[in-house]
Amino acid sequence: MKFGIFKRNLFIPFLKILIDALALESAFIFSYIMRFESPFRELVPVTKGFPPFSVYFFTSVFLTIIYIFIFSLNRSYRSRYFTSFTEDIPVVLRVCFMGILVAMSSAFLYRGFSYSRLTFIFMFVNTNIFVLIGRYIFHYVKRKHLIPKGYSVQKLFLVGSPGLLPGFTQQVHRDKNQYFEILGYCSRHDLEDVNLNYLGTIEDLPGLIGEYSPDGLLLVFEADQHQDILKIMEITEGKNVELFFIPHFLYLIGSRTSAIEIAGMPVIRLKAVAFSGWQGFLKRTFDLVISAMVLLILSPFFMVIAVAVKFSSRGPVFYQQKRVGLDGKEFTMLKFRSMVAEAEKQTGPVWAQKKDPRVTVVGRILRRTSLDELPQLINVIKGDMSLVGPRPERKVFVEEFQQYIPKYAERHRVRSGVTGWAQVNGLRGQSPIEERTRYDVYYIENWSLAFDIKIILMTFMAIVRGENAY
Repeated sequence: MKFGIFKRNLFIPFLKILIDALALESAFIFSYIMRFESPFRELVPVTKGFPPFSVYFFTSVFLTIIYIFIFSLNRSYRSRYFTSFTEDIPVVLRVCFMGILVAMSSAFLYRGFSYSRLTFIFMFVNTNIFVLIGRYIFHYVKRKHLIPKGYSVQKLFLVGSPGLLPGFTQQVHRDKNQYFEILGYCSRHDLEDVNLNYLGTIEDLPGLIGEYSPDGLLLVFEADQHQDILKIMEITEGKNVELFFIPHFLYLIGSRTSAIEIAGMPVIRLKAVAFSGWQGFLKRTFDLVISAMVLLILSPFFMVIAVAVKFSSRGPVFYQQKRVGLDGKEFTMLKFRSMVAEAEKQTGPVWAQKKDPRVTVVGRILRRTSLDELPQLINVIKGDMSLVGPRPERKVFVEEFQQYIPKYAERHRVRSGVTGWAQVNGLRGQSPIEERTRYDVYYIENWSLAFDIKIILMTFMAIVRGENAY
């Protein structure tokens, strides 16, 4: 293996492990100080004497190793496993919870010393805080200093079908992480809509690989072009070139399949009921708790916005519109009014455009910050919507899209969302509805509560950037 590749593969995970270890050790020591060497000990007196720091220190080293091991089981240190800070948050919360359980169980089984139970509470809180701060610093350093120097960046060729490459490259250019560098693309012919260097056809790959020495190939092919994929696998046989495949055919049958057994025969389940049983209960409970808390906290802010909307232009404070949601049924979606009254009287149902003249001065601020969407929390409490899910459309658009977009109706298997996986990936405004549908279906088939939390956190970052919000 070339030293440059080895360096890129090893340094980033090592740095992440080092920062995690320092954060964990700092959290454990700080927890000891909080319990035994801070004013807090006056509030909750220490009844069994002050334990020596050395005992807690050696225990902290042992626990740090355990936490790092649990992080490794959760794929936190894989050199080819690219993550962002928002993707790390649910992993950190999960590992810190598992780690404190291990710590408390070990303390219970070990009879040589009595550990303070209050210290364990401090440890649980502090490990979450310290490790999250450490991960933020890690991603900041990686993004600002290491990635520009080529660390953790893979050099790839994009190889695929002429019909798929333009849309895919547009999505690549929207990516903010840039964990890879596309040297150019190979296809049957040069494409005007692909803003990349055209390298040649698949038949040219052997010479191109020898000339450019890419780390890997990113394959984007139509479902009926498996022969081209087999040809590429033959070309790269015996070469240290990674292959990354975008499974376009899975878009047709679902991104998550599972095998079950019926009458002793293996059966592949291509589709399952979304959010059934405990999943549905957990998601609905999460929606109600978070929505109620946000509405309660922001209620004074709602009044300020309502007054601003009322005095900005003639018309009601809230804009009510019929949208299609769960099971294809219509509901009334609420928003703060951001356009002039009866904005579609002359045009009929149309999407908002950039610098839309119908938008008011206050409305422009609300749309830029997505504050116009806040009243939809009321829809969430009523059960019309969820915090996270596919964004709802009007019936006229739904009927149109269902005619030519595969699996568009799958979006109505779940409640519509205030935010969604497509939106946090930059697919808003005039972005292709086909791409939005692809992301929505992926979300439905891969839902988890951690996934919802990740999307909500990414939504805050998207609001700050204000991209495609108009």
